[in-house]
Amino acid sequence: MAYPELYLLIDGQRLNHTGRRTMPVVNPATQEVLGELPLANAGDLDAALEAARRAWPVWRAMGPQQRGRILRRAADLLRERGEAIARLATMEEGKALAEARVELTVAADILEWYAEEGRRAYGRVLPQRMAGVRMTVVKEPVGPVAAFAPWNFPLGNPARKLGSALGAGCSVIMKPAEEAPGCALAIAQALVDAGVPAGALNVVFGVPAEVSQHLISSPVIRAVHFTGSIPVGKQLTALAAQGMKRTTMELGGHAPVLVFDDVDVDAVLDQAVASKFRNSGQVCVSPTRFYVQESIYERFAAGFAARARHIKVGNGLEDGVRMGPLAHARRLPAVASMIDEAVQGGARVLAGAEAIAGKGYFYAPTVLADVPDTARIMNDEPFGPVAVLSPFRDFDEAIANANRLPYGLAAYAFTQNARRVNLLGEQIESGMLGINSFTVAAPEAPFGGVKESGHGSEEGIEGLDACLVTKFITES
Repeated sequence: MAYPELYLLIDGQRLNHTGRRTMPVVNPATQEVLGELPLANAGDLDAALEAARRAWPVWRAMGPQQRGRILRRAADLLRERGEAIARLATMEEGKALAEARVELTVAADILEWYAEEGRRAYGRVLPQRMAGVRMTVVKEPVGPVAAFAPWNFPLGNPARKLGSALGAGCSVIMKPAEEAPGCALAIAQALVDAGVPAGALNVVFGVPAEVSQHLISSPVIRAVHFTGSIPVGKQLTALAAQGMKRTTMELGGHAPVLVFDDVDVDAVLDQAVASKFRNSGQVCVSPTRFYVQESIYERFAAGFAARARHIKVGNGLEDGVRMGPLAHARRLPAVASMIDEAVQGGARVLAGAEAIAGKGYFYAPTVLADVPDTARIMNDEPFGPVAVLSPFRDFDEAIANANRLPYGLAAYAFTQNARRVNLLGEQIESGMLGINSFTVAAPEAPFGGVKESGHGSEEGIEGLDACLVTKFITES
């Protein structure tokens, strides 16, 4: 398929590369340059801010029912255009086409969810304190939102950011990832074609630090939504605090998986391997630190490695490929250095641990056993196709392992003991917990973490609330 022309979307206008800096967009499977992406300059960002300021009252005044009809129509358009958009996601980000198709479906579902939930931004009437006085509480759109989306889910992440803001009645300026711009523009174009007015939705690209500083510092912006790394999230939170702007920060994690010895080992392995190597492990909730009870540890490790070695790796557009490349060249040395350091510290290589020769940023599905807690890969998120395994003796040790890091995005546990299930729910420190399941995301469920993994949630009613402010009104 032909790669689309790239542009900035500001105040309903497409702005191309003329007179602007550009950067190449590269297919990570072939290293082919797909196109040139225009980067916003200061004037472009000012124009986007002014457009968002002017369009906010227009979009807000349309009311939740009309806004909902537009969002539902956009969801329908995404489904109609699904195959072409899914292929675009594979070309830009590298994931297997089957995964891209699922992601496109989820993106449409997210827009549809906010189309409905935007009609349920309920207030309340308080009990009267005296005759003739009425007290009410109402929810109102917070105002223009600056949203920053990463590259690993180039369809789902923009849908989350745009769906929540637009569903609540806010205008939005989104800076998606420069690695996968066509996907974000496809989501935005569906919304524009469905009827979102000019200026209510703006899409800009550029040097991340320049764009974030410019947008967040502007008094036009009332809220900041960011998905990305913990260090950058802290910087943006500090910047937003200077203007007391509301923030939603969905940051990194290092998800533990506790596997107790009462499980069906093969059934857990089938789920674990599919989830670990989804999107080449480039998933913020990817299961990574596998703590396995001693009595089944060696069997689990051997089964994990055997399954990993049979995963077909290649261009995501090819039939039968289950895992594509890493998203960009700098991920290869980043992942390799963490693996090498762990092996030098005593970890056993059971599968992978090497780049795949040839074009593209491919790294073999990797399984490491007996990884010491001191290894960097046990303390910092590898964000790649690597599973690290370590044994544990009892429940208390497992909980201590799960909670020992300053992160708390997602966690997983597998057991058939009902009392243990309840204790896991009480004691594991994470924003999302999958028990006997690796599914921790749905449009109607809150998605977010605790501790250094951020604050606030996307999706669910919590995602809408992040774009609303509460007002108390007394009438007499």
